[in-house]
Amino acid sequence: MWMLVMFDLPVLQKAERKAATDFRKSLLDMGFEMSQLSVYMRFCTSQTQLDTYAKRVEAVLPAGGKVNVMQFTDKQYERIITFHGYIKQPSLKTPDQFDLF
Repeated sequence: MWMLVMFDLPVLQKAERKAATDFRKSLLDMGFEMSQLSVYMRFCTSQTQLDTYAKRVEAVLPAGGKVNVMQFTDKQYERIITFHGYIKQPSLKTPDQFDLF
């Protein structure tokens, strides 16, 4: 499963900019990757793990702005169509899971 965090945070005042930066850094520390400036994604191996990360995101929410947390399946992830300029990029593949035992 995939977890997507999208946000629109106020950045007019110095304190707001700091809160937005701290939120972004927290997402990176949790293992999220930046997809776009205010869009971060993370692969989760189960619904339980996704729920855990949703609670962690909730714990670091800044005071203002809007934050959306979405979840979607591997199949939906692979159907994302991405363009860089006018050039269509290859389809995304779900990361391989590691077997420890």
